[in-house]
Amino acid sequence: MKKLLALLLTLALVAAACGGGESGTETTVSGETEGGVDADKPTINLIVNPWTASRMNVEVAKLIIEEELGYPVESTEVNENDAMFTGMADGTLDAVLEIWPSGITDAERTYYDDGSVVDLGELGAVGKIGWFVPSYVIDEHPELATWEGFADPALAGLFATAETGDNGRFLGTDPSYSQYDEQIIENLGLPLEVVFSGSEPATVAEVEARVAAQEPLVLYWWTPTAAVAKFDLVNVELPQYTDDCGASAAAGDGGVDCDYPEDVIVKAASAMLQEKAPDVFSFLQNFTITTEDQLSMLPPVEIDGDDPAAVAAKWVAENEDIWKSWLV
Repeated sequence: MKKLLALLLTLALVAAACGGGESGTETTVSGETEGGVDADKPTINLIVNPWTASRMNVEVAKLIIEEELGYPVESTEVNENDAMFTGMADGTLDAVLEIWPSGITDAERTYYDDGSVVDLGELGAVGKIGWFVPSYVIDEHPELATWEGFADPALAGLFATAETGDNGRFLGTDPSYSQYDEQIIENLGLPLEVVFSGSEPATVAEVEARVAAQEPLVLYWWTPTAAVAKFDLVNVELPQYTDDCGASAAAGDGGVDCDYPEDVIVKAASAMLQEKAPDVFSFLQNFTITTEDQLSMLPPVEIDGDDPAAVAAKWVAENEDIWKSWLV
């Protein structure tokens, strides 16, 4: 515990010295201190998906696993696709701490069925993907509060660019994310065209610029994120989610024509982790990060540019009563 507190103090000082600096996706806690790491223990490889909340979950878990359980921890950025499951199935990747169930395909579920990937239970956070517009868009055109408004070519044309011609431009993010917007647009007959920014930071940068200029914008986004409150983004109403629509998404048959469901976020691990590091497996089963926890850590990283490891260390320092229970 003394070593962990010393590390937390060091990271807090680093955060104070570097606050406002840009954070990189490769920032890690491991390697910065010898801490409580036992070199004879196997390395734990945690999956980081390319969005901030996933990074924060992993930074919190890494810090505690290294300093309290003594295992060296590495993180590997993996897109939200089959590689995540094949990596856990063959043991090259040990665990993922944020899976959105609506994005799990029938093919990926076979890894649970054959026992090579193990369900670790709920993370504690609840997420929701959807279509968003800045509030000023609806103030000027109330019809755009629902998908029906986008069926009007004149209103959809407000979002058109040279790239999309007469169609409105729908801003996607990372094409590897779970997303069905092209299907929704086609199946609802909307005059929109999806254009991907390529990443979460690229989307945030464009939203910031367009909101500052009060320009029309419709985009794929999700909660919890800091951007929703910062940019006053409003969720566009899509046709209600149904089980049949969800089955189309899982089957990949192209038939999605409804809203995204609310996702109770879950965790998973390689079955091999139970033998490799049973105490880490148990810890990850108990590991819980709520929506409120994520929302407390996201603004410093997403808005202020603070270092993710330092923000995670601050959360750990302030919530010992919570994480100590994960170690039993």
